[in-house]
Amino acid sequence: VEKIHRGDQMDGLLYPAKKIPPVAKRDAEQEKASQNVTSSKADPLLKPNMETTPASLSSDVKEKVISILLKYSNGLWAHALPKVYQDAYQVKFPEDILNNLELLSDVCVVDYVSEAPRKAILYAKPQRCTDENLNVTEKVKRHDGVKAAAEQQYEESKDQYLENITVPSLIIPSEGSVSIMVLDLKNTNEVLIRQVYVGKDYSSAQEQMEDEMKAYYSQNSTLSPPQSLTVGQLVAVHAEEDAWLRARIISLEDNRVYYVDHGFTEFVESNSVCRLQKQFRLLPFQAAKCKLAGLEAFCDDPVLVKAVESQTCFKIFAVEILEKSDIPLLVLYDTSGEDDININATCLKTLYDKSLELHLQVDALYTNVRVTSVFSDGSLCCQVPSKGLSRLSEILQKLEDYFLYKQPSEFNVLLPFCGKICLFPSKGKWARVEIKIIHTRRALDVKFMDIGTVATVKVSELKEIPPQFLREVISIPPQALKCCLADLPPNTGMWTPDAVLWLRDAVTNCPEFSMKLIKQDASKGIAHIYLFAPENFPDMDRSINRQIKNADLWKHQKDVFLSVTPSGTSSTKAISDAVSALQLSSGKLEKSFPDSAREPGSAVSTIDMPPPLPLPKPGDLMDIYVSVACHPGHFIVQPWNELNNLYALMEEMILYYSRAEEKPVNIEKNKLYAAKIGDEWYRVIIKGILRNGFLSVYELDYGKHEFVSIQKVQPLLDTFRRLPFQAITAQLAGVKSQQWSEEASIVFRNLVEKKPFVAQIQAVNDSTNSWDRKIVTFLVDTSLPHIDTWIHDFVSQSLVEFSKGD
Repeated sequence: VEKIHRGDQMDGLLYPAKKIPPVAKRDAEQEKASQNVTSSKADPLLKPNMETTPASLSSDVKEKVISILLKYSNGLWAHALPKVYQDAYQVKFPEDILNNLELLSDVCVVDYVSEAPRKAILYAKPQRCTDENLNVTEKVKRHDGVKAAAEQQYEESKDQYLENITVPSLIIPSEGSVSIMVLDLKNTNEVLIRQVYVGKDYSSAQEQMEDEMKAYYSQNSTLSPPQSLTVGQLVAVHAEEDAWLRARIISLEDNRVYYVDHGFTEFVESNSVCRLQKQFRLLPFQAAKCKLAGLEAFCDDPVLVKAVESQTCFKIFAVEILEKSDIPLLVLYDTSGEDDININATCLKTLYDKSLELHLQVDALYTNVRVTSVFSDGSLCCQVPSKGLSRLSEILQKLEDYFLYKQPSEFNVLLPFCGKICLFPSKGKWARVEIKIIHTRRALDVKFMDIGTVATVKVSELKEIPPQFLREVISIPPQALKCCLADLPPNTGMWTPDAVLWLRDAVTNCPEFSMKLIKQDASKGIAHIYLFAPENFPDMDRSINRQIKNADLWKHQKDVFLSVTPSGTSSTKAISDAVSALQLSSGKLEKSFPDSAREPGSAVSTIDMPPPLPLPKPGDLMDIYVSVACHPGHFIVQPWNELNNLYALMEEMILYYSRAEEKPVNIEKNKLYAAKIGDEWYRVIIKGILRNGFLSVYELDYGKHEFVSIQKVQPLLDTFRRLPFQAITAQLAGVKSQQWSEEASIVFRNLVEKKPFVAQIQAVNDSTNSWDRKIVTFLVDTSLPHIDTWIHDFVSQSLVEFSKGD
């Protein structure tokens, strides 16, 4: 549009300007003068170039065209005119007119919608008023009304036939669990999923939109189908059960459409297709594509694609979102059974080279067997000489040579996720590990695929497998064979510490064994074996099985975990020693802590209490995070600017205590310890010692009361006592102190727990013990850009009705 200025008036000149045939020139000039519009030279890139312009058309043809167009108030496609003309008058339409539509410009409005000469819509021109009795005002009204109608028709047609209609991209939710259904896949980088995210902005919005579409198109039953469709065009389709759905045209030959919110294609009747109105283009398409993490390098592998298809299509999964992008990167989890199954990791196993799998024969004897792990239930992992083990040694040696000439930082793992296979340096050699649990940004648990042990390591210690070695490394099945000793006393359950220690000593003192396979339990993936030291093979009476069976190692079986006392008895030490057997010398990792943290005497604390956390003064402002909320009279806050230090401390605690050997603990009330709660280690104070081997503890950094087994408590090192305790007890200011009802407490908890706020301190109640100090504070939610929400106002107005008393 070019702006044309004439004094105070501004007119618009729309390109391309229409060429005027000589015959229609005078009428056009009169019309032009009356509308005060200027012409200009047409841009040949925007409008078809007309090389020849015939002088005129017969008046008969013009009248017939006018008669036809008057019947099509919404316009008629130019390329449809010949057939309509022939059907109406049984004579052939002059085809050469379609190559120069300007010949019709004096009897109709020609609106081009693309550069193609015939890609235009024809509208009947307003007929001149012949009633001489009409006054000037009525003539103007009639002209303006017809003109406005023509302009409206043009805008509608332009919207209707735009080839590229933009629809907002699907935004991935930042919080909450996400469930999806897999519909189809071309490869693992193009997995089609539907109902991606459940909620008011997703599935609920889709249901509402489809209800509105049904109401709109049902009420406008006279809507005619588009007279011309194009591949890629968005339309509304009348589907089964009187539903109206959004779809995209994918084939004109067989009227095939793709339903953009439901992810499937269908053949439809042309009369069931209507223009998709603007209001129904606002919601992002609910069927979208995603990529499966860890499978990118093999995305087109037919074996892998087939496995993913059979495992996932038309099933619902929980997902972990690793990257938020137009095509998000996901890990799928099947949560339908007792255990969550990582679908990505499961499907990756289909790439194992079957020729390298270990096939053992019952009653067969195997030599040069290496025991790599012993577990607390007496089971163990072994490596049996095989083609797979030889291939593994070769590829690990290649990797060793390759990394000699590369910077290790080039292969840092930037995006760890459960099921990912990486490399880890162990005892000067590279080992294959699979990520099992992610604790924090820096600490995670990995399983050594070829040894069987699980260890907590730093993310920075892991390395990516170089691309040129990836398929070869992935194709080798795990070489750790899960075994148990056959013919031991039945139903032993958890072994006694003495038995575990005996077995650990027996296997660590001998680098290689011989074994006889008795049976294989395929459902549990475990082999029942007899194990022999080389000098005792194949004497059954001198096997490890018979030796441990005849030893007096089972007498404490019933009460081994019930006789633990707070004073740290020998059985407690035996349990600690037994747990240390879980990591043999081959699986132990070098601790990355200060020497003082590794010294035997470092369990004795020289720092009793960390310095107290400085509290703000009344009237001060403080950025805080609410970790626990019971009710407005009691909640726990943490200083926002110290959270990074707390996270770093907890990462170090996870790494240390997961690697360190357990020590006997002398439990005393009101003393500091480290306690494992869930998968994390916390700084706690003992509040009570229970008779059943459990302790009541208080988390000094998070403000929670917990019950833990005495076996999950360890001494708190000086290294972990330097950071002030982060939990601050708080009470909401601005509301009357009262007995809060359960309903009010729940509403308050949902309002503030696990959220950041600005605290305006009203009062501080100090105490000798940091965990007994308390602040009375206002809470202000500043998350909205132009308004601050004072929580006490909300509590006063909305929660008092739930409360008991005044």
